[in-house]
Amino acid sequence: MQIKRNTALMVGVLLILAVAAWAVTRPAKPRLAAPTAIPVRVVSVAQQDVPRFISGIGSVLSLHSVVIRPQIDGILTQLLVKEGQSVKAGDLLATIDDRSIRASLDQARAQLGESQAQLQVALVNLKRYKALSIDDGVSKQTYDQQQALVNQLKATAQGNQAAIDAAQVQLSYTQIRSPVSGRVGIRNVDEGNFLRMSDTQGLFTVTQLDPIAVEFSLPQQMLPTLQGLIAAPTRATVDAYLGADTDNQTGDLLGEGHLSLIDNQISSTTGTLRAKAEFSNPAHKLWPGQLVTIKVQTALDKNALVVPPTVVQRGLDSHFVYRVSADKVEVVPVQVAYQNSDINIIKGVQAGDVLVSDGQSRLKAGAQVEVLKEPPQVIHTANAQVQP
Repeated sequence: MQIKRNTALMVGVLLILAVAAWAVTRPAKPRLAAPTAIPVRVVSVAQQDVPRFISGIGSVLSLHSVVIRPQIDGILTQLLVKEGQSVKAGDLLATIDDRSIRASLDQARAQLGESQAQLQVALVNLKRYKALSIDDGVSKQTYDQQQALVNQLKATAQGNQAAIDAAQVQLSYTQIRSPVSGRVGIRNVDEGNFLRMSDTQGLFTVTQLDPIAVEFSLPQQMLPTLQGLIAAPTRATVDAYLGADTDNQTGDLLGEGHLSLIDNQISSTTGTLRAKAEFSNPAHKLWPGQLVTIKVQTALDKNALVVPPTVVQRGLDSHFVYRVSADKVEVVPVQVAYQNSDINIIKGVQAGDVLVSDGQSRLKAGAQVEVLKEPPQVIHTANAQVQP
């Protein structure tokens, strides 16, 4: 009996110890944490005029580039210009030995004088024969022969005059003049060289630098846009940059010109259309053969609502932004009219609305936010490229 009591007492003690151990080791009930504000950065919607551009890679071309070649064979006697010198149209560049041509010219003039003297005698005789033929002083045959002699001497005189003209043309070829205004290139010959008309290399080139052109290619889908720009009363502006990226205007501006020409056909192999722009180039920043990035302004969006690209979020079916109202955010669906790496033009918000630009990954509609204090973000749109 005593044993049963001891056993029951021991079981009770063990139960008490087990309950105490469970009470000590059981997990505490979780406490509901107070909601914390999500830190975000914000930007205000700006309203301003934004130009739209199309971009492409172009090659600088001279409007006139001439290889100076001799038009007669002869010895180069003088070079009157230096390499790199600027010349005007009509300036004397070089001279070729003209002694042989001058001798031929003098000979042709002497032959003309001889023919004219013979013609004068023949005309006097013809007049005399005409008077005598009235009274049958000379035969009709003699008169006709004299008339034929006069005609023959007239033709000879005309041939001599033509020989004089040809010699004068040849003499003019001994003075090589610049056909265009431009810059002299590297010289290929020196004074004393014998020049031939068959020489393909030429003496040097004269290349016009101002004004100058840039030829570039664009996708064929841009044809209606370019046609509209050409037909517009105001010429479309074209900017040329050195080393510029089509998305970032980091290159140096080399010149501002205007769209001047669209090619008359589209390349069937590349599906691109060639166009040309003309630039005023007084400082010679644009150089023939240079590769540049061109930007053609196609339109101007007035009073556009502009935000940085990080503001706009993409949902399953549409775009949206987080708008801050008091200390909470709301989801606002928007339409993206244009976009690039610098700006987005959107619809669906108002100018001055405060939108979240950083920290959207933790947000949802109605979330409480804390706006980080920092200098206001500046939206650069002066040269922003917006694809049409």
